[in-house]
Amino acid sequence: MHAWESIQASVDYIEEHLNEDLQIETLANVASLSPFYFQRLFNRLVNKTVFDYIKMRKLSKTSEILKSGNSRIVDIAMEYGFSSHSNFTRAFKETFGLTPEQYRTEPVVLNHFVKPDLILNYVMVNENVPLVTDGMVLEIFRRRLEQPRVFAGIEGEIPIEQLMGGETTGVAAGAKLWENFHKIKPRIPNLLPDGNELGALYLGNAKEGNCIYMAGAEIIPGTTAPGYQTFEMPACEYLVCGFEAENISQLYGDAVFKADKFMNRWLKQHQIRTAAFGVEMYYPPSQDAAYLEHWSIPEVDS
Repeated sequence: MHAWESIQASVDYIEEHLNEDLQIETLANVASLSPFYFQRLFNRLVNKTVFDYIKMRKLSKTSEILKSGNSRIVDIAMEYGFSSHSNFTRAFKETFGLTPEQYRTEPVVLNHFVKPDLILNYVMVNENVPLVTDGMVLEIFRRRLEQPRVFAGIEGEIPIEQLMGGETTGVAAGAKLWENFHKIKPRIPNLLPDGNELGALYLGNAKEGNCIYMAGAEIIPGTTAPGYQTFEMPACEYLVCGFEAENISQLYGDAVFKADKFMNRWLKQHQIRTAAFGVEMYYPPSQDAAYLEHWSIPEVDS
């Protein structure tokens, strides 16, 4: 068994026992490692100490319960091992920037510290070869766009750190932009019937530490959308990372972070540089799965 497989076994165990009192000795035994070496290896591969990681995942789980259920906040805190209501409130606010009471009253989309699939850090596949992991399928391939595609929508600045592979927490600025976009989408002129929605990332005039993110939808070729931001995908060859998840919630949450992280590692491994923008192409979900693609333009050395 590889070292990352041992740590993955402990990560999977943690996820299945989040409402229990998890001890280092138990987790080290799951990983078939000594407690000392287990903690060192876990920190190295997950970028968190064991107990910090457990706390982050517990808080992610409690946020789901707060949003979907009617359980008392103090009962949720006790079930997931927080010593008191105030202790839970302090940890929740330090992590997400708002209290559990505020979140329950006005639920927003949160960035969580995502449960890692360590296989994405250690297994590499060739183009056109699917990689299956934890309910998600990824595949990297090339696609040529023969004609430009234009999208119209709204844009805003988001912190670059929010793009760092599900390793930051707080209110998700990109999700708020999408929420606002869907409110105004029906007013955008010349939308292409059954066209894709698109999220585009580029530096633009964003202040340091931020980037511009545009949420938009495809418009009919040769038309315009006065009053809205536009983004054109030029006709050329693209490198595409397609990924499929079991449901739309997983796709827009954990999967998008994991696929982006895998794509960045794949590009570095193959020494491929890309143009200074990236595109998320969204497809309507089916009953069986949800599908999304990352598009980027590989640069050609002159």
